[in-house]
Amino acid sequence: MNPKTDTPADLAASLAAAFPTDLLRGDLESVEAAIREQSRAFDPAVEPYVAYLCGTSGKRIRPALVFLAGGATGGSHAGHLKIAITLELIHIATLVHDDIIDGAEIRRQAPTANAKWGSALSVLLGDCLFAHALRLSTEFDDQRIGRKVAQAANEVCTGEIVQTQRRFDFQLSRTDYFEIIRKKTAALFSAAMELGAMLNDQPDAVVEALYDYGSLIGTAYQVYDDCLDLTGDEADVGKTLRTDLNKGKLTLPILNLIASATERQRDKLNRLFLQKEPIDLAALASIADYEGAIESAVDSGVALVRQARERLAVLEDNPHTRGLHQIANLLDTLLLSCRQ
Repeated sequence: MNPKTDTPADLAASLAAAFPTDLLRGDLESVEAAIREQSRAFDPAVEPYVAYLCGTSGKRIRPALVFLAGGATGGSHAGHLKIAITLELIHIATLVHDDIIDGAEIRRQAPTANAKWGSALSVLLGDCLFAHALRLSTEFDDQRIGRKVAQAANEVCTGEIVQTQRRFDFQLSRTDYFEIIRKKTAALFSAAMELGAMLNDQPDAVVEALYDYGSLIGTAYQVYDDCLDLTGDEADVGKTLRTDLNKGKLTLPILNLIASATERQRDKLNRLFLQKEPIDLAALASIADYEGAIESAVDSGVALVRQARERLAVLEDNPHTRGLHQIANLLDTLLLSCRQ
């Protein structure tokens, strides 16, 4: 498969395509309506900005996971909708901040907040979204819910901070990398699954298994995104690419490339990164086993997806459980599309 022609146009849309729309259409329509309503909770001077962000931030993957976890463990209710909105607002806030850090100008084929209004205003908008989401999480009688949401938000921010600290750091290990993305990306996936089950008073073993599923799927999702940054076509993917390279983020394919290089090649790679200039992919391909580095990263992602499937053994077979399997199958396909 050629990723430039056969990979679906947008990473979030690609994964969302695996969701069983007949099961989730009503739930996700409720999310859209509720998020629009949440934008009206802000000061009138802020509302238009929030409305723009909420309308250009993806396919509601995390809310869909909340409803799939709820449906797989007894059915969703009003609490699931509130958690879905809460996690999505946190996710949108992280996108705003990510785009500022990366200097990205396009997301979901639309201008980013910082491209439209500058970084100062965008930082404050992200902060407002975080604060509003955390306030929503305190409205549950069960105080564990608010603590879980706050913990997930903290992990996302911590992962982003550590990733920023470790830019251009050739001592970064694979263990370090996976810990960063477990927090930065997977924390909201695991929270969606965990809270979806907790709201149905599921046994600890089920809650833990679904937490693990979310963490593993979220980590594999980020591995795919990292591979796509090197193999994708910007017009197809719908966001600015090569920002990982240009900003010194040592993603899994790059870590694999460094590991396969000779000492002389590693020195050359180091010089390229430290120049902090746009890096020609052809230059990387000429240094070491570039294709092998991509394939090894794909293999790591596929292994994570396999482990995620195994965690679903605690669930009874029903349409929502099958929907979770569909997500794993689609993510497998997307990962394999990145092979050179």
